[in-house]
Amino acid sequence: MKRLKSGLATGGLLALALAISPAIPAGAASAASGGKGPAPESQSLKTVEQSKAASSAKALGLASGEQLTVKSVITDPSGATHVRYERTIDGLRVVGGDFVSHRDASGAVKSVTWNVRKSVTPATTTPKISKSTAQQAGLAAAKANNEKSTAGELVVYQGAKAPTLAYEVVTEGIKADQTPTRLHTIVDAVTGKTLTSWDDIKEGTGNGIFVGTVSLATSGSSGAYTMKDTHGNYATDLNQATSGTGTTFTDADDVWGNGSQSSRQSAAVDAHYGAGKTYDYYNTQLGRAGIWNNGTGARSRVHYGQNYVNAFWDGTQMTYGDGASNAAPLVELDVAGHEMSHGVTENTAGLNYSGDAGGLNEATSDIFGTAVEWYANNPSDTPDYLIGEEINLNGNGTPLRYMDKPSKDGASKDCWSSSLGGLDPHYSSGPLNHWYYLASEGSGAKTINGVSYNSPTCNGATVTGITHAKVEKIWYRTLSTYLTSSSTYASARTGVIKAAKDLYGAGSAECTAVDSAMAAISAPASTETCGGTTPPPTGGSLTNGGFESGQTGWTGTSGPITNNTGRPAHSGSWKLWLGGNGTTASENESQTFAVPSTASSPTLTYWVRIDTSETTTSSAYDKATVSLNGTTVKSYSNLSTPKSSYVQVSVDLTAYKGTNVTLKFAATEDSSLQTSFVFDDVATSF
Repeated sequence: MKRLKSGLATGGLLALALAISPAIPAGAASAASGGKGPAPESQSLKTVEQSKAASSAKALGLASGEQLTVKSVITDPSGATHVRYERTIDGLRVVGGDFVSHRDASGAVKSVTWNVRKSVTPATTTPKISKSTAQQAGLAAAKANNEKSTAGELVVYQGAKAPTLAYEVVTEGIKADQTPTRLHTIVDAVTGKTLTSWDDIKEGTGNGIFVGTVSLATSGSSGAYTMKDTHGNYATDLNQATSGTGTTFTDADDVWGNGSQSSRQSAAVDAHYGAGKTYDYYNTQLGRAGIWNNGTGARSRVHYGQNYVNAFWDGTQMTYGDGASNAAPLVELDVAGHEMSHGVTENTAGLNYSGDAGGLNEATSDIFGTAVEWYANNPSDTPDYLIGEEINLNGNGTPLRYMDKPSKDGASKDCWSSSLGGLDPHYSSGPLNHWYYLASEGSGAKTINGVSYNSPTCNGATVTGITHAKVEKIWYRTLSTYLTSSSTYASARTGVIKAAKDLYGAGSAECTAVDSAMAAISAPASTETCGGTTPPPTGGSLTNGGFESGQTGWTGTSGPITNNTGRPAHSGSWKLWLGGNGTTASENESQTFAVPSTASSPTLTYWVRIDTSETTTSSAYDKATVSLNGTTVKSYSNLSTPKSSYVQVSVDLTAYKGTNVTLKFAATEDSSLQTSFVFDDVATSF
């Protein structure tokens, strides 16, 4: 096998209904997960930015009593940075005071994405009600059993018409349906009025055991295997309790479950598989190293409560109930993707779970839960644009939500309106789910993977899709770079336009498509435009420069042109993946094209992404070259930077005017530790 699929063990047999997969040896970890993948967010970058926080606050014209705390730093291949801040005013934490500062490669601030408004100074910092009064308001809002409440922290709340002095009370307990609650209640510290509340526990629904026979990443050795992978994803048994961490699943022979509820391991297999696929999706497709972007996994607790028909994310872990009569564990694949994506939202934009932001939050989890399903492509759970289609909670075989036409569930909305924010987030999510489908597949009737869809538009226009993979990349960049905690559908439309221009260029077909899809759900118009008149080149006189037609136009080694999901494409699904073998190998692909003698500024461009498992910082063990007519014009190795993100490269073709040119990509690897050289979107312009 050339490349081991992401998340699978390096060997192992299949038996019974679930996977038998030995622990991953230390030296094989990177191969088993498809290579190291994108680097986690650098703590040193956050430290550096934090050291400059005071000067940044001053440069942005913030009040003298304001202090900034760096939440995250995103660095683009160009060197541009996007620094997400939270802030305090006179020592009081500002709830909703988050913003993102966008800087160019020189460090100059080009723009700022404010959450609500720039000023966070309240009219008064002297409360008129006591903490105990605020605490009682929090307890009243929670309506839970066994409640425990904090005394209340004095904060500035930025979600009102003006910055307001308030208490934030956090109340923990168990709801009547056994769902835990960690409710945040914001109480006006002057009037005593409850301003808003939100729960850290994000609920969802799923299905029984249906991933079928799968390979499972575990650890340990014969006689003492543990259901824990190399990222730290692991599964525990709550044994019908509603609290605690549970007992980690272990096994003597690494044969887990039997595919039914009669084995307590079976539900854990589905949950652990889902957690691993979700991590791998974010890592390989979006360049995010897990929920916290630091390379660590999460715990999945199974067998929660008695007859608990739900699943939830609580800020640190996934939890699954066993369903009606404790006979149908809710461990469907897209449930893991959905709920764990709440964690990604929490650690990026931090979208509130109310108003427009609540709908965007919930839809984000539907979008990425669906994306994980497409990524895994599990034959027992065929990818589709339906949410909860296997559960049958409605009793008539229908899914919980429909992305092509959300209103088919009887409660969700197809189109945005000013009243949308008053709905439950599961229903105000409808327009963004609709946008995702339209931007991915387009409007009108069609059948995909055996499922019939018929997606209308709210403005009567026709929308052409650009593939779900591109839309997911655009939405992730929007979420991580351009949204804040109180963002609206208007913010989302502006964000997707900016994100599409970042990824695909001004005037690109991708930007036009996502903006058109936003118009098709009646999202408020944006002052941001796609700009430009022509999209970036996608092939020029080259044939199949984006590799989407497989080997067409190219000659060379069999295999490197692939849609294998172990490494992301720059766009579409196919790319040229040289290397990544972890063994001695040589690979190449070439094509001949003509450079017109009349060309004014002939140029070759391509995108390249490199990642490596080599640990040396001084020896180039694995190498790649780009050559024209046998002359190397660009060279790379395991020492090359940047790694794990695409950068665009340009080559001047002036010297080749009026001639035929043979372009060749080639790579060689030594006998151990992989290096992947991935090329995509090769183009010429004349």
